[in-house]
Amino acid sequence: MGKVIVFVNQKGGVGKTTSAINIGAYIALAGKKVLLVDFDSQGNMSSGVGVSKDKPTVYELIAGLASPEQAIKHTAVPNLDAISASIDLSGASIELVEQERREYFLKNALAPVKDAYDYILIDCPPSLGLLTLNGLTAADSVLVPMQCEYFALEGITLLVRTIKDVQLRHNKELAIGGIFFTMYDSRTRLAQDVVKTVKGYFNDLVFTTIIPRNVRLSEAPSHGKPICLYEPSCVGAKSYKKLAEEVISRG
Repeated sequence: MGKVIVFVNQKGGVGKTTSAINIGAYIALAGKKVLLVDFDSQGNMSSGVGVSKDKPTVYELIAGLASPEQAIKHTAVPNLDAISASIDLSGASIELVEQERREYFLKNALAPVKDAYDYILIDCPPSLGLLTLNGLTAADSVLVPMQCEYFALEGITLLVRTIKDVQLRHNKELAIGGIFFTMYDSRTRLAQDVVKTVKGYFNDLVFTTIIPRNVRLSEAPSHGKPICLYEPSCVGAKSYKKLAEEVISRG
């Protein structure tokens, strides 16, 4: 049975989508079968792996208008598939509010293909709304990308509280799979202090690999390619490869 991992951070611009794409791509290159699920109406993950946002998307999937098999699209990376998102998803949170068991729509929609993949990676919007709640309810574990800045410390406290609430109400099996740092600039004292503080508090939950600031990582999505296809020799690519290996090693 595949492991479902959700990438969550209520703060935007922390490298969440970039991380989901590139960790997924390197896990796929390691020989595992991976499904990326774009659960953000901006559709950035879809663009970043070069798949169409044409219907059926994840919206049609959770609305019961399409099966997972119909919604799945292949990417240029072997073993890496994706379910895309479009602006249609923006209305889903409003539509779901009146539904019974509204937190379980994504979990139920993905159930038929869970055994077909080793990993299913879900990219959620930068908020703690109903779509993210669906992602947390569907997942076995949460990966939290953090930018090395002061406000990130405040945000992670709220996120951990939300995860604990989901564990109590909807998904007692949900675990925090790990926290990792993105856009790290070793020249700044603040970045070093944030890493030290978070490691001191969360200990073994913090991944060893740190993702540095890297121009090539920023460029790759505009070409519709994960970094492993765009510039595999750059420092950002090497870092995500190591981080993907850590994710696999944690089971």
